[in-house]
Amino acid sequence: MISFSGRHYPSFIILQYVRSYVSYTLNYRNIEEMMKERGFEIDHVTLNRWVLHYAPLLE
Repeated sequence: MISFSGRHYPSFIILQYVRSYVSYTLNYRNIEEMMKERGFEIDHVTLNRWVLHYAPLLE
C-alpha cells in the first residue's frame, strides 16, 4: 500500500498526474498547465517530486 500521509492533495490527484507523466510524452510544465485548467495550483517542481517518489512504487 502506498502512503500519501503528509500530502496536501488527495491520492487520486497525485496518481492521475504521475500516471500521465509516465504514460505519455508530457513534460512537467504541460501537466502543471493541465492541472491549472482543472483548478489545481501545483508547481512543476512538486510534480517532479511526486514522480520521483511514486513512479518506482507503482512499477
